[in-house]
Amino acid sequence: MKYIFYILLGYVVYRFITGFLIPVFRTGKQIKKQFNEMQERMQENMQQQSATAQPQQQSSKTEPSGEYIDFEEVK
Repeated sequence: MKYIFYILLGYVVYRFITGFLIPVFRTGKQIKKQFNEMQERMQENMQQQSATAQPQQQSSKTEPSGEYIDFEEVK
């Protein structure tokens, strides 16, 4: 009777490990990998946006060309 109990217990432990723990660890690793890839893509997009935004900001700081006259209120 003892041997049957140990065999059943071993089978339950084996099924728990192969049916639950291993898939959970694999899924966790996959989620971490996808999360890291998403963060890398977001950082690349931010770098690209900042690289394209800097030249626009520099050109807007220059004096406007044309006949622009500052308005001065006269009292």
